[in-house]
Amino acid sequence: MVMSRAELIRGYFAAYLANERGPVADVLADNFTFTSPYDDAIDRATYFARCWPDSPVFRSITIERICEDADAAFVLYRCETLDGKAFRNTELHRFQGDRLRSVEVYFGAGYRNGVFIPQKPSN
Repeated sequence: MVMSRAELIRGYFAAYLANERGPVADVLADNFTFTSPYDDAIDRATYFARCWPDSPVFRSITIERICEDADAAFVLYRCETLDGKAFRNTELHRFQGDRLRSVEVYFGAGYRNGVFIPQKPSN
């Protein structure tokens, strides 16, 4: 049974919240890349080494919206960390068949205990 893109994305975020690497590794294409303000199209191995936590960090991850279009989907979500920081991000997920080919992360504002945390400008 083929999963929808939205189901794949929900499973990806659920596995990340549960700190279960296996289900995420299962859906990533062999040529997967990850891009964020800190990472420029890093490969699968580097993604797991750099971006995958050794222990749980999130209290919650709430998907607010998934917008699908052909072989891609935008995801808007809200996270709360165990130490009280909250933020909203948007990600562009691109697919290759039924596998996740790439993720591009766009960071939103951050909060700690409900108070806005200003980001330092890069020069």
